[in-house]
Amino acid sequence: MALIDFDSTQYQPNEGLNPVPAGKYNVVIAASEVKETKNGNGRFLQLEFEIIDGEYKGRKVWTRINLWNPNKDAVRIAQGDMTAICRAVNVLHPKDSVELHNLPLCIKVALKPNQNGELQNEIPIGGYEPKMTAQAMAAPAGADGKQAPWAKKQ
Repeated sequence: MALIDFDSTQYQPNEGLNPVPAGKYNVVIAASEVKETKNGNGRFLQLEFEIIDGEYKGRKVWTRINLWNPNKDAVRIAQGDMTAICRAVNVLHPKDSVELHNLPLCIKVALKPNQNGELQNEIPIGGYEPKMTAQAMAAPAGADGKQAPWAKKQ
């Protein structure tokens, strides 16, 4: 038993974190780490992106870049995504992933169901580009005149 003397009427309960809506977000790479694949036959670079503006500022999105994998297609896709990230932040020859940290870029975020059928965020192949300007983020999504989902509501 542990005496905690806590008054839960003084605070709001935490709500579960839902994924951010699909759209484009300005982010920085806040953390990176090389990890082994679940089956142990490869490694990937895990990147943690932090949204830096708008309604979801401070929220995080993760991706895995399969740079070291026996599957050549996975490596080819990873190399293309890594190239897009490097070009978006203008660091063309990083020796360490930390060189990519805290530099703004824009990611495209999608929603997909996980193995339990719950929606989760993912960054689709090629979903990286230079940071969007405030003007571009406020612009309509297309000719239909609808506001882009990432644009800040007035």
